[in-house]
Amino acid sequence: MKSPRVAGILFAVPLLLLAGCYTHHRYYYASPPPPPPPYASAPPLVEQASHQGFRLGSDAGVRDAYRGAGYQPRRDRAFHDTPGYDPALGPYGPYRDAFRNAYLRGYDRGYYRR
Repeated sequence: MKSPRVAGILFAVPLLLLAGCYTHHRYYYASPPPPPPPYASAPPLVEQASHQGFRLGSDAGVRDAYRGAGYQPRRDRAFHDTPGYDPALGPYGPYRDAFRNAYLRGYDRGYYRR
């Protein structure tokens, strides 16, 4: 049988040897991603088209709902003529598309009173 002193030494020596093997590892973290670029507002052409289209679509939707004419946003003349276009702001195609999208959103809101 081993003496308690020998058992203590046999237990302590491996601990001392292992203690020297342990080193602190350095952890490197990636820097956080850069912030997103600032929100770019829509060009004046699209802003004007969206404003005009939504307003006219909303008015037409309320009018059709009041009259009981049924949900027909594409039958209105304003949807096809896209009034309010100013050539000084840019090309007609993007204006027309933005106007019609906003018109449909406005018509939906006006017709269903959302």
